[in-house]
Amino acid sequence: MTVGLFNSADGYGGGEKQYFEWAVYLLKKSYNVHFFLKKNGMLHEKLIDVEGIHLHFINISPLSFLNPVKVRRLKKLFIQCNLQTLMIILSTDLKVAGRSAALAGVEKIIYTRAVPVPIKNTVLNRFIYSQWVTNIIANSHATARSILKKNPRLISSDKIKLIYNSIDTEEIIHRPFTKIYKKAKEEFIIGSAGRLEKEKNFLFLIKLSLSLKRKGLSHKILISGTGSLEGELKKQVELNVVEDNILFVGFQENIKDVLMCCDVFVSPSLYEGFGFAIAEASLCQLPVIAFNTTSIPELVVDGETGFITDLNSVEQVAEKIHWLKQNPELSMQMGARGRNFMVENFDKEKIMAEFEQFLRDA
Repeated sequence: MTVGLFNSADGYGGGEKQYFEWAVYLLKKSYNVHFFLKKNGMLHEKLIDVEGIHLHFINISPLSFLNPVKVRRLKKLFIQCNLQTLMIILSTDLKVAGRSAALAGVEKIIYTRAVPVPIKNTVLNRFIYSQWVTNIIANSHATARSILKKNPRLISSDKIKLIYNSIDTEEIIHRPFTKIYKKAKEEFIIGSAGRLEKEKNFLFLIKLSLSLKRKGLSHKILISGTGSLEGELKKQVELNVVEDNILFVGFQENIKDVLMCCDVFVSPSLYEGFGFAIAEASLCQLPVIAFNTTSIPELVVDGETGFITDLNSVEQVAEKIHWLKQNPELSMQMGARGRNFMVENFDKEKIMAEFEQFLRDA
């Protein structure tokens, strides 16, 4: 089977990670794999040394689907590649690549939905999902439920398949690490990670730190990641006088260097398609505290592998942190159960086998 993966993203997030891993897996399984991507983007950097995957460089903008020249070029390229299946993850890409693939006669056009946000019920979307898209992969139950929220007839529900993002659990568990922070005596270390953007809600951690500080809990919050709000967040840390309690450690190539310093992982995200950072923290045997929103309860078993709290409840999160601090043995047991839960439910081999079977069935 000849499979194409289309992703014009410049950066490298959870969706790009999944597409990279799918491409490598399919190559190992002797599929003919074509990858359509942005030249010199982070995906290109990851794929450039992978022999056997055919790379095709594309440049997509939100209005590319209105450009007949670009549509014809993509159609011709898809025909030349003899694609049987094309997978697309970005909505911007879907408009142009979906149209071109349909014109090229590609059998299966699969849209992978990675965010638990309803698809808008527009005339264009009704056309795209009825005429071009043959199947949808959702990366969580929350994402799957959200797809048809605005229009239950947008696409047949039996064409939506749940396939969780895969995690190389063994690699993460056995990966070497070097701790980046040495905790002081009696200090409780809270870890968090993600893009410093609005939906990740890192401002919550500043409020949390203020609460813990008022209650006399010696703590340090390590925040790993970069993003457009980094400057504003650092400014708020200064304004709230919690510089001694919050440390921005930047993007970490090996997140274990941060996680293995911590006593607990707190995810302040307002929503998640699939929380890779939560999964990685659990595999490092950290109890996780996160909000009761979107896919998060699918990753954290409340009271077993961590705690689920009300959205943006500083009081509840602070209370759970105090409990973990006072019950170190129970905290360790939670972390161990979290690791087992990830291995049992999201291991790479299991998920990849489901993915390949879906491609064959589709």
